[in-house]
Amino acid sequence: MIHTANNTFRLDADFFDYSIIAIYFVVVLGIGVLARRQISTSLDFFLSGRSLPAWVTGLAFISANLGAVEIMGMSANGAQFGIATVHYFWIGAVPAMLFLGIVMMPFYYGSGVRSVPEFMRRRFGTGAHLVNAISFAVAQLLIAGINLYLLATIVNRLLGWPIWVSLVAAAAIVLSYTALGGLSAAIYNEVLQFFVIVAALLPLTIIALHKVGGWSGIQDRVKPDQAQLSSWPGTELTGIDNPVLSVIGIVFGLGFVLSFGYWTTNFVEVQRAMASDSISAAKRAPIIGAFPKMFIPFIVIIPGIIAAIIVPEMVDLKSGNGAGDVKYNDAILLLMRDLLPNGMLGVAIAGLLASFMAGMAANISAFNTVFSYDLWQQYVVKEREDGYYTQVGRVATVAATVIAIGTAGIASNYSNLMNYLQTLFGFFNAPLFATFILGMFWKRMTAKAGWIGLVSGTAAAVTVAFLSEDAFGSASLGVLALKGQGASFAAAGAAFVVDIAVSIVVTWMTKSRDEKDLEGLVYSLTPKESLVDPDEVHLPWWQSPPKLAGIVLVIVIILNLLFR
Repeated sequence: MIHTANNTFRLDADFFDYSIIAIYFVVVLGIGVLARRQISTSLDFFLSGRSLPAWVTGLAFISANLGAVEIMGMSANGAQFGIATVHYFWIGAVPAMLFLGIVMMPFYYGSGVRSVPEFMRRRFGTGAHLVNAISFAVAQLLIAGINLYLLATIVNRLLGWPIWVSLVAAAAIVLSYTALGGLSAAIYNEVLQFFVIVAALLPLTIIALHKVGGWSGIQDRVKPDQAQLSSWPGTELTGIDNPVLSVIGIVFGLGFVLSFGYWTTNFVEVQRAMASDSISAAKRAPIIGAFPKMFIPFIVIIPGIIAAIIVPEMVDLKSGNGAGDVKYNDAILLLMRDLLPNGMLGVAIAGLLASFMAGMAANISAFNTVFSYDLWQQYVVKEREDGYYTQVGRVATVAATVIAIGTAGIASNYSNLMNYLQTLFGFFNAPLFATFILGMFWKRMTAKAGWIGLVSGTAAAVTVAFLSEDAFGSASLGVLALKGQGASFAAAGAAFVVDIAVSIVVTWMTKSRDEKDLEGLVYSLTPKESLVDPDEVHLPWWQSPPKLAGIVLVIVIILNLLFR
């Protein structure tokens, strides 16, 4: 099943495999066409009319995160660093998802805002709002490029097309259904894509485990490097040799700053929950998503670990003898190539395509909302008819897709895309989380402190990244003994600390807003009844957000203890 050309491996798909992939694309486009019929207002296009049930938004919530980086990046991390990669899930995701559901979503949903930057405008005014909207839009274009690059990689490995042709073809596919049906098309496709992804990766994991003799077989094969099967202290993952500092980097940099910054303020995720049909459903959406999130490591990281054991190219790469253009990002593709027969290969390829399209569509749909509402309507063309902004959203969707073709070139320079992605999160999410959380719980914080804190935090993250050894590749100065994802954790921590410090200093030097203007925007000034669905007390236990969150928390603690 191995084909190579110019040191590039190919996936040997047959007619049956292509037929499965073709059927999948027909369904995806069909969903886009059907969703278009339901759009009558801009709210329908950008937020699905806030009419979707919790189970739909919950699955879409987690599927939007199951993009290229989640599949290729986490399997690459598994191949390179081993089981410590679970920290991105059990430390760096689930706790923040529960916090979003219980604490943050009532604020978002109850305030009636259409985006996270709009919430920032109401709390801090146009200064912080403009900084946040622009930085978020730029981040989505860069992250969409990551998803598009890996989507094009699949097309390249499958058909042998030049990478630039693959980029254009992949972009056209995502653009077609996102521009047609807006968020509804993206969400319903994300629900479908969730099941397709699981159907693709679960059999691959089972076959791979059978190939190496189960978990005990993995343990036997990695005995010379047992750190690969220990999640703590995770020194290989962070690139920090000191075990204590490595743990601090994981807990504070990843588990608190990056994780809470991503899950609680990233509009890509929050947008899905905001499409729910009630406050209770909006609170349940991220909690429902946390259930599958806990178990995704078993179908993403484990295959990466096994690929580093049994795939010759991965074994050579890990030993420092790699040749050609094989990267850690290719781990799961190489495992599919070596283990899956035709038919199953088609399902697996469809699953990868589904994950990459879900991720890119999530980036594009969040971008078009923020661009249309928070930039164009707020600062360029105000008070036009509703249909005008829907059309702006469609044009923004096309433009974002074209720009993503360019930003995909940046992503292609990284052997492990998790390094690049975590660097971006440190720049954009970490300072936003600091400003957001301080402003939500400290009523004294001023508008000027909001935007100055954001800019200062971002500058701190960029500075640390440039001073590290490899966060910017050859452009990095190497002054600080930080490399890989540890540099990203340090940059995020610096962004958070500097943002908080600057915001406090500026607040005490400036005048705060009248308290009556902050109702619904600051926790202590918001009537508690406005944050609760009146029917929530009558819901059965399996629909109660606090009870569901408690169950998730217990399970994730057990998982952390089992794989410590």
